[in-house]
Amino acid sequence: MSTHPNRNPHADVDAGDAPVRFDTKIAVLLRGDLETWQRLNVTAFLVSGLGTRVPEVMGEPYEDADGVGYLPMLRQPVMVFEATKEALTTAHARVLSRALPRAVFTSDLFATGNDRDNRAAVRAVRTDDLDLVGLAVYGPRNAVDKVVKGARMHP
Repeated sequence: MSTHPNRNPHADVDAGDAPVRFDTKIAVLLRGDLETWQRLNVTAFLVSGLGTRVPEVMGEPYEDADGVGYLPMLRQPVMVFEATKEALTTAHARVLSRALPRAVFTSDLFATGNDRDNRAAVRAVRTDDLDLVGLAVYGPRNAVDKVVKGARMHP
C-alpha cells in the first residue's frame, strides 16, 4: 500500500503510472426478471446509499479545463451482477452474516414515490420476507466475491 498523501489508502498502488488495484469491491446484484428501466433505477438507488455511510468509496471532485466543478463519484468501478430471486436471497443472507455495508431495494419500492415511503415499505417487512430485487455491497474483495458467488456478470 502506498503512504503517499494524495493516494487512496484503500488501494494497492504500484509505482508510477501502473493501474490502481483496489483491495475492496463494490458489487450490485440485480434480480434477472427486472425490466431495463428498473435495472438502471435500482442500480442508481443502491450505489447512492454506499457513499452516505462509507465515505471512503467516494473519489475527489472533478473539474474541467475551464475550472467548472463537478460532484465526486465513486472512486472505483461498480461490478453489476444478475441473479435469480433465490440467489439474491442467499447473497442477502451472506452479506448480513459478514456484516458488510449494504443497501437493499425491494419490489415494494417500485410503488412508492418518495424516500419516507421507501423506508416505511422496507421497515414493514421482516428481514427474511423482503422481496429483494437489488442488493449493493461494499467490502474486501474476497468477502464481496463470496457474497455474490453464484451470480453472473450482468449482460
